[in-house]
Amino acid sequence: MRLNLHTHLEGRLRPATAAELALDLPDLGPSSPAAGDLRAWARALQLDGPADLTVYLQKVAASYPFFGSEEGLHRISSEAVQDAAADGLDYLELRFGPANHVRPGRDLDAVTRAVCEGVAEGMRLSGMPAGVVVAALRDHDVETNLQVARVAARHAGNGVVGFDLAGDELRFPELEPHAGAYAIARAAGLGLTCHAAEAAPGRFARQAAELLGVTRIGHGAHVATDPEALRWAADSGVVIEVCPTSNWFTGAIQRLEQHPVRRFHAAGVRLALGDDNPIQTQSPYSAERSLLSAVFGFDDAELAELDATSLSAAFMPDSTRAALSARLPLS
Repeated sequence: MRLNLHTHLEGRLRPATAAELALDLPDLGPSSPAAGDLRAWARALQLDGPADLTVYLQKVAASYPFFGSEEGLHRISSEAVQDAAADGLDYLELRFGPANHVRPGRDLDAVTRAVCEGVAEGMRLSGMPAGVVVAALRDHDVETNLQVARVAARHAGNGVVGFDLAGDELRFPELEPHAGAYAIARAAGLGLTCHAAEAAPGRFARQAAELLGVTRIGHGAHVATDPEALRWAADSGVVIEVCPTSNWFTGAIQRLEQHPVRRFHAAGVRLALGDDNPIQTQSPYSAERSLLSAVFGFDDAELAELDATSLSAAFMPDSTRAALSARLPLS
């Protein structure tokens, strides 16, 4: 049973699709690779090596021009689900920031609808269940994020299953400005998660849970360096969505083998696994899961525990949870 609870639509754009969509894009500037050059577009979307969160997000933002049409949004979303199924997944939560893809004549509702319809198509073609997690962005103003939350609430039950706060925590660590957006999402019955303690100190994970009401923390790498935060994470039952390779690229850890996933597990913290932006990191979920075994020594029983935690923490309908639960191995 493999459930990916932390992956971004903007990090799942196929280079081949980027090259094809580029033919219909306006000139992206003299430094852009030539449209249709598959290898050049692949290089433009991938990371050169570890840096910091700001640099990492700039590379992810290189994909934004390809989301310039509703057709493109639909296609990329559908392909993201199909690719995840081909990678061996049984369930996918696909998060994205709709405010990044608004264009003249296309509002937040149209963007979100196109992604939800693309995900639904991907589900039909692959046979794998999936849900959309709408993300507000730390660098956007409060009113924009309130509008994003309202859009997420309007699409609750029609593809959208959760709400997130993403973006540059290194530059914008404060969580208080986003409490109103989370209140809207919570009232709509959406699952709540938040990127926290990825670039900021570990205490921000606790603040996200207590101020915003989230049940899951995206990344949370710095929780492990704060003994008080680590004890809180274990005692509270919050789920940390770990993405080891991504954390190396963002500079949250200095070396891959230093990722705190084993420390989290030993402390009793509940864990789920994600691949964050697999096109940029070149490490899809299957590779991240292999790392848990090869680098961090997770055995079959510990991986089964991670699967069970992921299933219980996923923002999925009860019917989907029941169907997937029936496929879990008996303990």
